[in-house]
Amino acid sequence: MKGFFRWFKSSTKIKRWILIIIIGILLTCYGMAEVLTSDKQEFSNLGKIILIFVVGFVLVVWGIISIQKRTLEILVEETDERIDKNTKNVKSLIFNKKIYDQGPKIVAIGGGAGLNSVLKGLKKYTDNITAIVTVSDYGEKQNSSNGIAGSKVLDDIKQSIVALSENESVMEKLMNLNYSDPELKGLCFGDLYLLGMHEIYGDFAESIKNVQEVLNMTGRVLPVTLEPITICAELEDGTVIESKSKIPELVNDRVSKINRIYIKPTTCKPAPGVIEAIEEADAIVIGPGSLYTNVIPNLLVKGVAKAIKESKAFKIYVSNIMTEQGQTDNYTLSDHIKAINEHVGKGVIEYCIYDTGELIPEYIRKYNMQGQELVDIDAQKAKAEGVYLMQRELSYVDGEFIRHNPEAIAASIIQLICDDLKFKDMQNDTKYILLNDRLSQAKKNLKEEGKKKSKHKSRNIETGKSKFSKKYQDRIKSIQESDLKMKVKAGIYEEKTNEPKKSEEIKEKEKKKSKNKEKHTKKKNKK
Repeated sequence: MKGFFRWFKSSTKIKRWILIIIIGILLTCYGMAEVLTSDKQEFSNLGKIILIFVVGFVLVVWGIISIQKRTLEILVEETDERIDKNTKNVKSLIFNKKIYDQGPKIVAIGGGAGLNSVLKGLKKYTDNITAIVTVSDYGEKQNSSNGIAGSKVLDDIKQSIVALSENESVMEKLMNLNYSDPELKGLCFGDLYLLGMHEIYGDFAESIKNVQEVLNMTGRVLPVTLEPITICAELEDGTVIESKSKIPELVNDRVSKINRIYIKPTTCKPAPGVIEAIEEADAIVIGPGSLYTNVIPNLLVKGVAKAIKESKAFKIYVSNIMTEQGQTDNYTLSDHIKAINEHVGKGVIEYCIYDTGELIPEYIRKYNMQGQELVDIDAQKAKAEGVYLMQRELSYVDGEFIRHNPEAIAASIIQLICDDLKFKDMQNDTKYILLNDRLSQAKKNLKEEGKKKSKHKSRNIETGKSKFSKKYQDRIKSIQESDLKMKVKAGIYEEKTNEPKKSEEIKEKEKKKSKNKEKHTKKKNKK
């Protein structure tokens, strides 16, 4: 009986709906009774009775639907401790972390800001995320903190933990906290924390795995290998670079492209759980990120590429938006895909998501000044590599940086999974219902963002120019003027006329031509 009376507590918010149902039943019964007991009815009186009956019926239906909705909310509230108790939206209660456990298993491979964008988007759909990252700076000079941490530099792991955490801003501050105390100077909290977990569990992979539970984060982060490796590059001129951080610098100095990337030792084994995660995955996402130092090195670890090829999961490559100086200078979309295929063979990529969005010229110019440019989309050559292309508006500006939109990447990946479930006639499956509903909401958000952007691109009938170009006309003009000044200083253009600078020979020829014309006109006048 105690359980029964609990339904009538004020916190359950059930009594109000019971009252509405009772009122609805009374009004409905009154309307029916008036019709049955009266011999004659006037038109005005009949209309009043019908209105009372309809209102009563609507109140009954509304009360029944609301009481069921509230019952579902109470059920979810009682079974999940991590939800916001103050929320009143049933959808937000349904999409809680417990239910996300039923979501698709997704493996994301890479490192750096690109991988973190993928993780931020995917954690809104599923808990079953495994981030496989390069422990990026093996072989590099270490500070005191990294030296204490047993020669494992953990920057990529820490940033992935931040991306998968509930409160990213607080976790980022915590993981990157450098102590100001003179005795602890040079030490980072994130490194010390991971070192402490290592001491407790005695195994590096196991300690990283248990970080998920301790920090209440979505998914897990795994290093691709536990063995100390060095990322090496062989250039086209035969130069060998055995330090990851020196690759861009030496590529620029020697003006020679990267011929291949390899790791030392070549026989290093993947960390425990890496191959298992790939084998069980519903989708495997490669990139975005530094092609030769974050993406390909993961695939070179023994057994990783083979496991991806043999997996039945969707194999998706998310292309970079900009090229990277000293790594992928002048690379097109097909060059990125070709580089991966040449290192590990075809079959690692089935789908490629690339960007078709527009960006403000100023931001592109900032990257141009650093030797980077937009990745050219040569779709036909990319398709020739045996890849299905998916064009999406992936890019957006985050502060001073051009980044991948986490929502857009995640929506594209989840769309593939939903389409596959639909093809298998699993529309009534819980996984499909939850994913599709969340995906529909994400698409609405992206559509609204797209409308805001499209306002800048809509055509002006009078001028024939887009609102986008009109809005940024002054900035574009200032950019052109500053570029022109730089060219003037370099001696390429004349300052006053803004025309290409002419050589002395050309000037003399022009003078001779003008003199000949003058002579010719004088002769004509004499005649």
